[in-house]
Amino acid sequence: MPGVDVVLPCLDEEEALPWVLERIPPGWRAIVVDNGSTDDSAATARGLGATVVSESRRGFGAACHAGLTAAEADIVCFCDCDASLDPALLVPFVEAVREGRSNLVLGRRRPQTRGAWPAHARAGNLALSRMLHARTGVRLHDLGPLRAARREALLGLGLTDRRSGYPLQMVVRAADAGWRIEERDVPYRPRTGKSKVTGTWRGTWHAVRDMRAVLQEPPVTEQEAAR
Repeated sequence: MPGVDVVLPCLDEEEALPWVLERIPPGWRAIVVDNGSTDDSAATARGLGATVVSESRRGFGAACHAGLTAAEADIVCFCDCDASLDPALLVPFVEAVREGRSNLVLGRRRPQTRGAWPAHARAGNLALSRMLHARTGVRLHDLGPLRAARREALLGLGLTDRRSGYPLQMVVRAADAGWRIEERDVPYRPRTGKSKVTGTWRGTWHAVRDMRAVLQEPPVTEQEAAR
């Protein structure tokens, strides 16, 4: 299934990269976005055949968007680089987008062990899902990082958040644009290494704060998104 780029935002994930990259489906390209790693993540990714993009501006959204702009394939996927999610699970996501059944496919994380998804992170995610429904009418259970959509359409959303609000802004603007948004269950494993965002109450709070700001934004017109 050619013509797919997988964006992998990366910050000190040297240990997890071999597991993640060996699970990229054949014929797909892995784009590892090094967001200021202090370990050998970039060199490890290159050695395993990935395309490496450097993004000096810290932030999950900054890394994701750098990968999106570096992508060239018709369909772009996103996946965390910490071995909590298997990129091979993206195959049916891509099929749904390619066949026109969905414009944006998201993975609903299903923890495989008790410690895979901390309680405070689940609580924050649930609250945001409810606020998303109130704002857009779209009912989702999760705003997870595993997702797929067409590259040109994503660029057309005019995404501006470069922090933790990026994944939510993508869904909000897609909903405002009338996209068909689908959610699929995916197994969620304990991550390799410590989370930079949801591993602590402080990180979770900052993420929720960024996402609440996104939900307070007024709908964006096509002309504004194209600027």
